[in-house]
Amino acid sequence: MNKKFNVLFPVLSIIALCLSIFCVVKVMQAPEAAASETKDIQYVLYLGTNDKDTNEPVFPPEVAKEQLKEILIQRFGGYTITDADGGWIGDDGTGYQEYTLVIYLSDTSLDDVHSLCDELIEEYNQSSVLIQANETTTEFYGG
Repeated sequence: MNKKFNVLFPVLSIIALCLSIFCVVKVMQAPEAAASETKDIQYVLYLGTNDKDTNEPVFPPEVAKEQLKEILIQRFGGYTITDADGGWIGDDGTGYQEYTLVIYLSDTSLDDVHSLCDELIEEYNQSSVLIQANETTTEFYGG
């Protein structure tokens, strides 16, 4: 029994040492991977383009989109936007449809988003802009 212990103990010790080294190396590599991927909040804004008072388009769709591009370039240096169709039933039971612009913003603050929305509410004569804040992981992949 003592002979088995004399052989088994060094083998198990070597395995434990190898596993420890493997774990240390993995932990040391984690910050490098984390440097290229960061937690972020992506803000998604839904901007209707019908006037809040008349329910008629404030601008034709092409003009509404171009106007938004200019605002986003000035404020953030870039943009990602998509088109959508929005619809709802008003208090009077009437169905409404409107061209909607969806704006995606990352690497910014909620204060900057609110400031943008203040401008959009004024420019597009809206009652509000819907804001969604989604936690995400952002990676700028370069190959």
